[in-house]
Amino acid sequence: MAFRYIAALSIGLLGSLSAGQCRADVYVYTDAQGVAHFSNVPADTRYRLLIASPASGTASAASGKVGNWLAKSSIYDSIIETAAAANTVQPALIRALIVVESGFNPRAVSKRGAVGLMQLLPETARRYGVADSYDPGQNIRAGVHYLGDLLTLFDSNTELALAAYNAGEGAVARYGKHIPPFKETLQYVPSVLKVYRALMAKERAAEPG
Repeated sequence: MAFRYIAALSIGLLGSLSAGQCRADVYVYTDAQGVAHFSNVPADTRYRLLIASPASGTASAASGKVGNWLAKSSIYDSIIETAAAANTVQPALIRALIVVESGFNPRAVSKRGAVGLMQLLPETARRYGVADSYDPGQNIRAGVHYLGDLLTLFDSNTELALAAYNAGEGAVARYGKHIPPFKETLQYVPSVLKVYRALMAKERAAEPG
């Protein structure tokens, strides 16, 4: 919904994740305005590894940095897992959406008035009975409920559900159930998917052989 915390992710990473050819490392840095920038090609010295591809030779060396980032989100694990189960949404997709929406900052506020971890707009908060959008529990439960409803509405099409989360379900419907041609939305959907796929790859790598 909000786009304050995402600048751009290389489009090339989406293809490499789908084809399974190149490394799927994800790097991040936060600029002076508090905007998080994600990339698979860290051309700036400020980038730090966020998620290492299981196939990456740097995965072990970077595990401490990844662990530090995950520790930031771990305090919300029980809320995320419960909300995910209640709405049949992958926990990794929720985490990826929160990374892009707010960088796991529960006090985040966008210039459009979206609030909290999942950047709920006031009307969305009212729709899902949220009294305090800054409260992580209320925010995540409502955001995941909304995301789950969007997945149901768009027949489990993750791309369309994410596009609707960003631009509104009405916009997706107006464009014939395609991703609306809005610059923000066209960046937002692959950005969330890149982080989601990297998290899923990390989970699969951690599973016992």
